[in-house]
Amino acid sequence: MNQQTKWSQFGVLITVFFFWGFVAASNSIFIPFCKKFFNLDQIQSQLVGSAFYGAYFYGSLLLYLYSAVSRTDLLNKVGYKKGIVYGLLISVVGAIALAMISGSANVTFGLVLVAFFVIALGFSLQQTSAQPFAVALGSPETGTHRLNMGGSVNSFGTLLGPLVVSFLLFGSVASASDASIESIQKLYFFLAGLFIVASLIFAYANLPKTTSDEQLDKSPKAMNVLLIIGVVFLPVLFSDWMQGVTGIKKSIIIITCLLIILGTLFYALAQAKKNPEGWGAMAYPQLALGMIAIFIYVGVEVTIDNNFGALLKKNAFGGYDESHISHLISLYWGSMMIGRWTGAISVFNVGKQVKRFLVIVVPFVAYGVIIGVNLIKGNDISDLKMYPICIAIAVIAFLYAEEKPVKLLLTVSVLGCVGMIIALTSTGMLANYAIISTGMCCSVMWPAIFALAVNGIGKYQSQGSAFLIMMILGGAIIPPVQGAVIDMELTADPNIHTYTQLSYLVPLMCFAYLAWHAIQTRSVLKKQGLDVDAQVAASH
Repeated sequence: MNQQTKWSQFGVLITVFFFWGFVAASNSIFIPFCKKFFNLDQIQSQLVGSAFYGAYFYGSLLLYLYSAVSRTDLLNKVGYKKGIVYGLLISVVGAIALAMISGSANVTFGLVLVAFFVIALGFSLQQTSAQPFAVALGSPETGTHRLNMGGSVNSFGTLLGPLVVSFLLFGSVASASDASIESIQKLYFFLAGLFIVASLIFAYANLPKTTSDEQLDKSPKAMNVLLIIGVVFLPVLFSDWMQGVTGIKKSIIIITCLLIILGTLFYALAQAKKNPEGWGAMAYPQLALGMIAIFIYVGVEVTIDNNFGALLKKNAFGGYDESHISHLISLYWGSMMIGRWTGAISVFNVGKQVKRFLVIVVPFVAYGVIIGVNLIKGNDISDLKMYPICIAIAVIAFLYAEEKPVKLLLTVSVLGCVGMIIALTSTGMLANYAIISTGMCCSVMWPAIFALAVNGIGKYQSQGSAFLIMMILGGAIIPPVQGAVIDMELTADPNIHTYTQLSYLVPLMCFAYLAWHAIQTRSVLKKQGLDVDAQVAASH
């Protein structure tokens, strides 16, 4: 394998990263539209998100079950390129179905959820193919850098998505309540067209086949673990449809399911160490640890955003009305873009001094883009003016990490812990900035965790990738756990914020675990003769 990044091929690959971000931006409009059009309560409308995360998990699970039964890794057999093309075509089917359903006189929310599930099912196959493909297009040690580049393009798609989708639906940036069923049709026919174009580009692009007919060892033990997780998640997915399950009962169900899932994963890790036979990719401790870390990481990234609005309503944190928090929410996701754009610098073959200069300058350029987007939307940016201080701290952390995956993951995890501690012990914009700035910490975690997890697992890379994609499931479970703590407030009084603020113990524990994960994974890899940080340092 050529040690240099294959730029012409990688440039084609990252287009799907853009689409994931772009399409995700439509969810914030699609959910409130469904709530109004189908006369749903808030919990029912969130089933759109449940369908999305559920599709990622169950799609990857089905792919794995097929490979386990046939004893041939399907993606290794057809190749990552075809895997992405097939994933795009599945999303085309879902988008067209959703557009046609929206135009039917007999449209129901259940049919909409099924169509949305199919769209996300295609995303699942795309991600399972694209993540290891990005690592394969160059030196394995610099796979983290290419994933960072993909993440930066994803964030750019997320930034542009709201403006483009708002234009398609309303002709200008407006509220989702103004949307009609015809405008939803227009949006998803447009997205179907984008998926078709992307599939054609990939079908005719000159990309390596990366195929293998090598049979996989049986992994019945890993299959059992994943099936258990799939069954355990069902009560969470359908908890809002259960008769008599409200309030504290729902919280108990969600927390119990979370504990069972984590307990099952740690049990699998321990058992695979004793006897690796029958575990497949999970026989490698770095992969099993990576699965838990992805679960925690996605959970903490989503929970910070999903529950931030509840904190901002409290007078001690600004007393913002829901209609006036978009500038702070956009700054959190913008912080993700800041980190990913900065992380993407590592993939460029430039001198050390130039690279350091870019690490300092690019975050502030990204901040300027965020300010520009907020001005276009007409948002008040006065609350954002002091945020460059947080950016400067993050820049110091990025420079200290020196592009090394383990060191970077440990550094940003510790920084995330510091942010949560500040949020738990202070109020006002200081606490708000501390929470928002963790977006920069989260931004570079996925590529670091992913690249470390698949390092040294050989023929199991594709299977391991599917396992990691399944763990996006954390985004469907951890946010409700923090929400359960917030619900203990038992009052909407804006002067009382004890439990709402205390709920940030949940992301604090997540960041603390991720810091431990970085240290533990480094130890595991060194025992196998693999020192990724040293390899990255040597490559410079």
